[in-house]
Amino acid sequence: MDSLAPNTEVRVAVAQCFRTLSTSTEPKDIISSLQTLHSFLDEGPESRSTPDQRSEFSRVHFTRTLQFLLSKIQADWLLGLSAAQRTDLWDGLFLRGPPEQALLVLMEGISELRASTSLDLLISITERFLLSGRLAALLWSSCLQTAPSDSPQLRETLLARIVALPDLTANRLHLKNKPCFCPQQYFTLLASEMLTALERTCQALKDGTDCSLIFVAQTLGKVCVQGHSGPMFAVMAPRLSVCTRSDMVWQRVCWKLLQNVPQRWMESVLTGLVQAVRGPEAFGRIIGNLVLTDKKAQYVVTHKLLLLQYKYETQVLRTVLGYLAADRERRPLLLQVLRALSQAWANPSAVKHTPLEQQLYVSKALLLSVNLLRDAELQELRSELLQCMLGGMQSHLDSSVVRIRHMGMVVGECLSARMDLNNTKLKFEYDQDEETLELLSLMTPISGEEPEEEEPENGVTSPQETSEKTPSTQNASSQNKSKSDPGSDLDSDDEFSPYDMSADQEMTKESPRYLRDCLETLISSEDSVRVELSLRVAEGLVRNNVFAAREISVQLTKVLLHTEDKYSIRGFLSLRQTTMVALTVTDCIPVTQYLTTEFYSMNYGLRQRLDILEVLALAAQELSKPISEERSPSVGVSSCTDLTPYPGDNPVHWRQVVERRIQNKTKRLAKGATQPPAKATPNRYAPVAGHFFFPLLSNYDKPQVTFDLLGGDHLVLGRLIHTLGLFMHLAVNAPVAAQMGRALLDFVWAVRYHVDQMVRRGVLFAVCSVFLSMPSQNLLVDLNEQLFETRTWLADVAEGDPDEDCRNLAIQSLVLLDKSLKKQLQDQQALGMET
Repeated sequence: MDSLAPNTEVRVAVAQCFRTLSTSTEPKDIISSLQTLHSFLDEGPESRSTPDQRSEFSRVHFTRTLQFLLSKIQADWLLGLSAAQRTDLWDGLFLRGPPEQALLVLMEGISELRASTSLDLLISITERFLLSGRLAALLWSSCLQTAPSDSPQLRETLLARIVALPDLTANRLHLKNKPCFCPQQYFTLLASEMLTALERTCQALKDGTDCSLIFVAQTLGKVCVQGHSGPMFAVMAPRLSVCTRSDMVWQRVCWKLLQNVPQRWMESVLTGLVQAVRGPEAFGRIIGNLVLTDKKAQYVVTHKLLLLQYKYETQVLRTVLGYLAADRERRPLLLQVLRALSQAWANPSAVKHTPLEQQLYVSKALLLSVNLLRDAELQELRSELLQCMLGGMQSHLDSSVVRIRHMGMVVGECLSARMDLNNTKLKFEYDQDEETLELLSLMTPISGEEPEEEEPENGVTSPQETSEKTPSTQNASSQNKSKSDPGSDLDSDDEFSPYDMSADQEMTKESPRYLRDCLETLISSEDSVRVELSLRVAEGLVRNNVFAAREISVQLTKVLLHTEDKYSIRGFLSLRQTTMVALTVTDCIPVTQYLTTEFYSMNYGLRQRLDILEVLALAAQELSKPISEERSPSVGVSSCTDLTPYPGDNPVHWRQVVERRIQNKTKRLAKGATQPPAKATPNRYAPVAGHFFFPLLSNYDKPQVTFDLLGGDHLVLGRLIHTLGLFMHLAVNAPVAAQMGRALLDFVWAVRYHVDQMVRRGVLFAVCSVFLSMPSQNLLVDLNEQLFETRTWLADVAEGDPDEDCRNLAIQSLVLLDKSLKKQLQDQQALGMET
């Protein structure tokens, strides 16, 4: 019975204090009861309670005591206490004792109370709880327990309250939330408290005390999986990197901490850590050989961070791959990763169906991993890398996307240089941009220390000093040099007198004045000057003499289409294209019929077919615009007011000048029309839209000897569909628009799931053009059966297409379709109400 005495004494004393606080109104009795409850928390030599009594109170009665105090938060005796007494006797009970119990009670009270002084009191206590280091005490108390003493349900509840504290307080306080409860500050504080608990753990281990990091690891994992790994590791990663550099106990503590992270939260912890550390050395010191002992960690580091997720910076790739290459036991994983990366990079299906950003990410990882190989490992993987290089380059160079082709060229160059095949290195011609320069830089290892700036040697003049020299100084120095150096006279040309060329005449050739002369020159002349002059004046002659142009329009178009840049004329492609556009605009139907027929003819290259599409598109755009008249001399007078001389220079007009300046500086809310309205002009494209559109829809499914539109010529197919969509867009309000829309949807429907992203972009652009240009009533009448299926397809593309531009175009098409259908339904309802 003696062992029950402390328990009985504590239970009786607590019950007496509860009874006094519930019934008494005497301040002395209230203060005495609160002091009695405090005595069970005092641990000094002057404490009136025994260790057994304090343990019993903390284990059984502490939570009940705090809950009882919350139930009396509106009692008169609490309001009668002074501020100092309330802080010491009331608040002190929440800030002492087991911190986990106090936090649970505080969170429960905040969740139940509404906006009032009582809620403000609890918020103030919770704020003091956080700022007084009670979170560190909570985590440290869990470290001292080598075995969990509470139930799993209670532990999960405590974890949820710790992580969700910012959300709970924000939902209750709204705009009156405290700064320390905001997520950024709170999780920064939590990270600091966690570091304090880890530091105490290291010291305890050095003193020979056993500790457990299970709860700390669970807290870290739950915080990271909730999306707060950024502020946590922004504080923890630098500190852990420094502490693990020279202290083996810190390294063991970090390894044990990550080993105890639950499997379901391991990915969030590792991804947050790898983004926060400075390099592979620090990452290796913190996690050790976790990838060798934990399958989940191995999957995240060697597969998910490299092949599945592609949102991380290049530094993350350097950290992960450098970590795998830094240790002898982890290097087999580097070879495994390299094989997987080479297979993914060379996979033709991946090149066609994965986003371009992911392909760039895999290319970076491949180059970094190849650069980390040793010579023996490179010889072991030589055949696999060669197969990867040849197959992957073929897949990338076959793509119609320029960035993908450049990516294949750069990776191929780097791989061939690294393997050194028979002392031969691949070399491609491509434009240098940020992507290619970054890929090339990955083959250069980065040293850990930044190079120091070199000071200029004595006697060497900087470029700035050279530029600051005056011309007279430079001339004087050159003269002195020529006088002092006798050998300089041998190379000097000052003694030769210049040849008199004043009577020379420049040999110039007259530009052609007739269009037929240009045609004859382009057909038969071998003189580069005459050919260039003919090309430069041809467009002006076509536009200035319509009748002569119509007589030879088709013949001149044929010649221009077959003309090659044999003389390297500056701007040759632009000159040829603008002249063909002028011919198409001037004599529309014959030239259009010729170009659309030749598009599917034999013995043409892909470049010529693309030229035909570009000429037709530019001509259609010009025809759809109103005819521009010559500007009158009065136009643009207002833009020259800044050049008006000072009024004193011209006293006659100074009043007008001042008035004009006042008008320019005056702001008006409304202003009348300052220019007459534009004249209405007929649309020249609408009557001939069918001649541009329908001939291009014929023969697309008939492969020619040098041309297979539905086969391997993806670039031409994508450009053709985009051009047809442009024709459809320009035909808005034209009578033939409905017929064009039906034909275009039927054509693109067969290639809507094309493997090439450029073709899919063209298809979606064409669909947008149909919904934008086709009358809404025709959408419901003519395309009633196709609308539901089209809308379902667009929704699938908007959600799952790997190309970002395709997803955006699908969303725009859905918006346009919904607007057209809504407008048509509203019009039908309005007609029904009128009838």
